[in-house]
Amino acid sequence: MESNTVRVRFAPSPTGPLHMGGVRTALYNYLFAKKHKGEFILRVEDTDQTRFVPGAEKYIIDSLKWCGILPDEGQGIGGNYGPYRQSERKESGLYKKYVEQLLASGHAYYAFDTSEQLEAVRELAKQAGSPNWQYNHVTRNSMRNSLTLSGEEVEKLLAAGEPYVVRIKLPRNEEVKFEDIIRGWVKVNTNNMDDKVLFKSDGMPTYHMANIVDDHLMKISHVIRGEEWLPSAPLHLLMYRYLGWEDTMPKFAHLPLLLKPDGNGKLSKRDGDRLGFPVFPLEWNNPENGDSFSGYREKGYFPEAFVNMLAFLGWNPGTDQELFTLEELSEAFSLEKVHKAGARYDHDKTKWFNQQYLRKLSDEQLGESLQSQAAEHNITIDLAKATSIANLIKDRAVFLRDLWNESSVFFVAPTEYDEKTTSKKWNAESRSYLIDLREIFSNLENFNIESIEKAFKTYLESKELGFGKVGPAFRLAVTGAGMGPSMFEVCAILGKEESLARINTALEKLPA
Repeated sequence: MESNTVRVRFAPSPTGPLHMGGVRTALYNYLFAKKHKGEFILRVEDTDQTRFVPGAEKYIIDSLKWCGILPDEGQGIGGNYGPYRQSERKESGLYKKYVEQLLASGHAYYAFDTSEQLEAVRELAKQAGSPNWQYNHVTRNSMRNSLTLSGEEVEKLLAAGEPYVVRIKLPRNEEVKFEDIIRGWVKVNTNNMDDKVLFKSDGMPTYHMANIVDDHLMKISHVIRGEEWLPSAPLHLLMYRYLGWEDTMPKFAHLPLLLKPDGNGKLSKRDGDRLGFPVFPLEWNNPENGDSFSGYREKGYFPEAFVNMLAFLGWNPGTDQELFTLEELSEAFSLEKVHKAGARYDHDKTKWFNQQYLRKLSDEQLGESLQSQAAEHNITIDLAKATSIANLIKDRAVFLRDLWNESSVFFVAPTEYDEKTTSKKWNAESRSYLIDLREIFSNLENFNIESIEKAFKTYLESKELGFGKVGPAFRLAVTGAGMGPSMFEVCAILGKEESLARINTALEKLPA
């Protein structure tokens, strides 16, 4: 590059929602830029207008914003290398200029074959035992292009407005070699490559052409992208060479695939539907066909947890630390520590990350959330009490919504009782113990955690009983559940009157 400035780009296509694999690509670009005090650019590659989906570009920008992966320049932000939407760059004739340069130097050619003709050739090749037919250094000599037609015929076809594409002209039997930061040296022989389409007669470049030109003009120093683009890298290297840009060519790093949790293969939205987890950062509603897919944000995940999880899908800091802020990730990140092998998605680990970030919130923050959720159920609760309840149950919560699910017992007395605990722990003996506890608790002047615990333990000692003889029946009567937080804290929050009322109800409802 002309300078040592690190400039990287995330270049999604607005063909639908942004997959979590795409978010990870954006994240790694962002972290690399921040680590090296460089710039992170957002470029929208909308060269394939047939697959354009309304709302997809906004979805991409909103997703990155939710994750905190904020571009330094690019679409929706601005900068000195715009426009950052490829369809707008096409209008100035930008790409055609470089296509003409390749044509003039003999590194590209016009091809006039129709889609029907190409399909017929492929079918014939398939019948002859060659299912993987390619338009290459061998087959191009029998096709309808500027290599087989006379110059006069080509000029006539162009003047008549005959539809065409421009294809790269790859050399025969040449080894293309480059060093990938993650994968090491990659070697490909041009005999195994085909003459890709670079440009169409409608003036729209393909990904390969627009990608190379834009990366060069935007002075991109490193191309960090998914493994699926690795087969295209040799072609791109040759294009840099043919355009005279080899000395300023960016370095390449191809990231490993995200793999499905079970079995083999790339993680897809179908895997999420099948196994019950999102594969998109935000909820997506397709305006064209009505398809709807859930998102991590709407499922209750913290953006910090989502980003932290993604960072570990293919990278490891080499330490025991698992929880990182974006700033800490930027400091620790390096492409050399990115794995070559695919990274298997683990939804349980994703929930664990969310749980850890929930626990990092203050008790007051959790109390405010619980207070708000209670209000949605038409229940008014003061912040101090909400904070006490949240502190008691936060270790049982994975999502903020779990605060309400785990705490509803504090607001609504049980009407049903856990069947397993009832069948195993409720009997005449445990009933008599509960009657004793009712009497003891009714005589307590200070009904707080310490006094409740002391009275309970004193009773066990006087009867020479273990906790298992009395505790389950006590919990069942007050909460209706077989498991939960400390009963001494539960009763202190409920208060003396409510705790005794629930014990009385249980004695009436549960079998004698």
